[in-house]
Amino acid sequence: QPPLPPPQEDRGFKGRINSGRLGNTWQKSALTADGFFLPTKMAAPLTLLLIVAVTIRAVLFRSSLAELIPERVEVVSPLNAWKRGSGIFMMSSYLFQTPLIIYFFHFVSDYAEIVFMMADALTAVALYLAVKDYNKTVFRKQKYALEAERYPLDCLELIRTPKEMYYIPLKVAMFYLLNPFTILSCVAKSTCGLNNAVIALFILCTVKGSSLMSAIFLALATYQSIYPLTLFAPALLYLLQRLYIPVNWQRSSFWLFTTQYTFMYLGSLCVMVCLSFFLLSSWDFLSSVYGFILSVPDLTPNIGLFWYFFAEMFEHFRLFFICVFQINVFFYTIPLSIKLKEHPIFLIFMQIAIISIFKSYPTVGDIALYMAFLPAWNHLYRFLRNIFLVSVVLLACSTLFPVLWHLWIYAGSANSNFYYAITLLFNVAQILLVSDYFYAYLRREHHLTHGLYLKRKDGSEATLVLK
Repeated sequence: QPPLPPPQEDRGFKGRINSGRLGNTWQKSALTADGFFLPTKMAAPLTLLLIVAVTIRAVLFRSSLAELIPERVEVVSPLNAWKRGSGIFMMSSYLFQTPLIIYFFHFVSDYAEIVFMMADALTAVALYLAVKDYNKTVFRKQKYALEAERYPLDCLELIRTPKEMYYIPLKVAMFYLLNPFTILSCVAKSTCGLNNAVIALFILCTVKGSSLMSAIFLALATYQSIYPLTLFAPALLYLLQRLYIPVNWQRSSFWLFTTQYTFMYLGSLCVMVCLSFFLLSSWDFLSSVYGFILSVPDLTPNIGLFWYFFAEMFEHFRLFFICVFQINVFFYTIPLSIKLKEHPIFLIFMQIAIISIFKSYPTVGDIALYMAFLPAWNHLYRFLRNIFLVSVVLLACSTLFPVLWHLWIYAGSANSNFYYAITLLFNVAQILLVSDYFYAYLRREHHLTHGLYLKRKDGSEATLVLK
């Protein structure tokens, strides 16, 4: 009989990668993350995007829509609407704005249009740089996991390639700058754009690993609207990861860094509050600003969940349900931080989305910020279950908002129930969108650990259920 052929060498996971569809990409790049994210290659498209975005805003500022958009309750709220009159800067929500923002606009009110356009551009650039740096980190972690053969053999198609990740930062900036919600918020001169810029700078400093600047910008965001307090946990988790400090209650290094970051955050917040006191020589702004946010005295219709509910509420039940509604924003922080402690950037996305849905006075500008992150999770599309339905509902609701408002306020052929119904549907769609991304993210991580094609003990195909 002829001799048996020599046994084939098992190339393992690395061999399969080099010979598979990912082979060329990983071979040519030599697994170097920096080569795929050179800032010089993306400077021209980003500059062009900024020019287009600023041009659109400048044209709208000079159009007749500049007078109409600031009157839309979907775009502005009592907390962020403003106007100029008789040459003197004044905010329509003057009593409800923080002293620092009032003092800031006292000097730049003549250049308000430029300020708001620059705020949007700054937000987009900060998000671009943050996502670019985050993608580098993700790529390196994936590279080390591949070299250590930690992934199952059947999950190659879930691995993100540099080619797929290259344009994500530009898409994130595009999703923010060209989002109609962002454009409307800018033309309405809503201070929500400034809040988004502060949060974007906080995210950038956190991703870059600057603990001090991260704490300062987080304190500034909290000073403006309280709710960004929930971003403290994901920022701390990411900085701990970056310093290779495990989340262990018994480790002194964990408590040391946590204490340092907390001190920087609270110290910055105290400085801002004290500076506000020195500007006004009074503590009245605490009740005027933060008391207004928490007690919800103004029930002007908006895209939130508070106004209609409390307009129909008996007064003696009001305090209880205000506590329930407000706690709802902060309630999800602890369970989500436990579940996503290894993925703090996705946790930041989740928290920003929760804030924009459940805050007392939301506007479309708040929604635009978390929607800008959707291109960063494009690798989750295959696991999304309701993305088409949710997208259609969001588009339909966005179109119906002005229609039902006109029927209610001007035509008189509808009432507040119609407008609140579409508001409720809009928020349900947002909740479905966020929960769908949450499910998709957890499912992908589960497949990267246990394999893509799961089997039961009897050999039949298993179904993954989120609990």
